[in-house]
Amino acid sequence: MPVAGKVWFVYDRTMKDGPSIVGIAALIGDHARAEVLTALMADRALTATELAGIAGVTKQTISAHLAKLVDAGLVAVDSQGRHRYFRLADRDVAHLLESLMGVAFRTGALRARASPREPALRKARVCYDHLAGEVGVQIYERLREHGALEPRGEDLELTSAGERMVGALGIDTAALVAQKRALCRACLDWSERRHHLAGALGAALLRRFVELKWAKRARNSRVITVTAAGERELGRRFGVRA
Repeated sequence: MPVAGKVWFVYDRTMKDGPSIVGIAALIGDHARAEVLTALMADRALTATELAGIAGVTKQTISAHLAKLVDAGLVAVDSQGRHRYFRLADRDVAHLLESLMGVAFRTGALRARASPREPALRKARVCYDHLAGEVGVQIYERLREHGALEPRGEDLELTSAGERMVGALGIDTAALVAQKRALCRACLDWSERRHHLAGALGAALLRRFVELKWAKRARNSRVITVTAAGERELGRRFGVRA
């Protein structure tokens, strides 16, 4: 019998809150599909043939996997003539994958045979469209230390000092603000377990580093190589030890 003055809660086993993650988890949990999604984290569209080679499956098998990923909204497809190119659907999917990699790394779910590129990936890599790894984390932390970024609740705000810093690189912050995305966002780095800079500014910085030839992207890889000029300038401007 309920007691007067007490509030009683009855647990209903049929109650389920929020969207179901079972289907998405099952899609990502397949080995071949996980390899496909990881490859597309480089923010480059790839053909089914290229993805079949990466995943180690036949063209017929990869077609079935890609159809499921497209239907689920994890992957989008662009057609150019007779060719079809696959890419991640959006930045939210990339953020989900990076977060999962962080959990996997933290819990020791590492590959039995690490890629020869593994040390380079941890040093500097593309996280969808912005810079991650040790170099990306250092840049984020130096920006915070120099007062270029300040926390505003759960978000980050670019300060006037920050506008001057990135403006000196030739980045138009007004144009970035006009974009329909967050200007600055902290993204948890899976290898460093600290944050790097995402958002429109994070993407603009990486583009500018490549344009200035301070960094270059490795072919068919997420690896970013910092050039000799990049080591000098990133060290001078951001205090980065590349």
